[in-house]
Amino acid sequence: MALDIATLRKEYTRAELTIESVNREPLAQFLIWFDEALASNIHEPTAMVLASATLDAKPSSRVVLLKGVDNTGFVWYTNYHSRKGSELEANPHASLLFFWPELERQIRIEGTVERVSPEQSTQYFHSRPFESQVGAVASPQSQVVPSRDYLEQLFATTQAANAQAQQVEKPEHWGGYRLTPTVIEFWQGRASRMHDRIRYRMEQGVWVVERLAP
Repeated sequence: MALDIATLRKEYTRAELTIESVNREPLAQFLIWFDEALASNIHEPTAMVLASATLDAKPSSRVVLLKGVDNTGFVWYTNYHSRKGSELEANPHASLLFFWPELERQIRIEGTVERVSPEQSTQYFHSRPFESQVGAVASPQSQVVPSRDYLEQLFATTQAANAQAQQVEKPEHWGGYRLTPTVIEFWQGRASRMHDRIRYRMEQGVWVVERLAP
């Protein structure tokens, strides 16, 4: 029998969110929720959907991992020659989405993107396990390849060439991006689909906090 997905239902009843209860700074509020996600031992709390677009507004999205957050924004790392890298270089506007179903929460973030410094990228790159460094160098990310065997041969060759040092030189085409937010929305699931949505938007250098209808 085919599953009738239109009838699937789940009530959200864990918590509520009010303008009075949130921090006036959205990055501080993010850290409050992020710490609660970490404490809840949910699966992959750093996983976030990164959406980018070409100059002619063709979107694409994928899951990446958050690797840093502070009052300047949200940081992740990638191959600059990948599809997302190419799109972000051409159109430095993007959005992030965190979804933590165990907490019945999601966070939507919009903003502008720029590369982090080469020094920061290098420091993070060499903090990764050796095999992850090898994979980052060996993989021509987002490019068409002839086979899995081809990829594994690239990996083996790179691994062997750097086995003694147990460290790989960071390639110039690999590094971090930082999204500086202009909009952050916190969503808390509520019963009867009357969800709480609190949005922060930057207006003339000041965060405006407002409630949105679900």
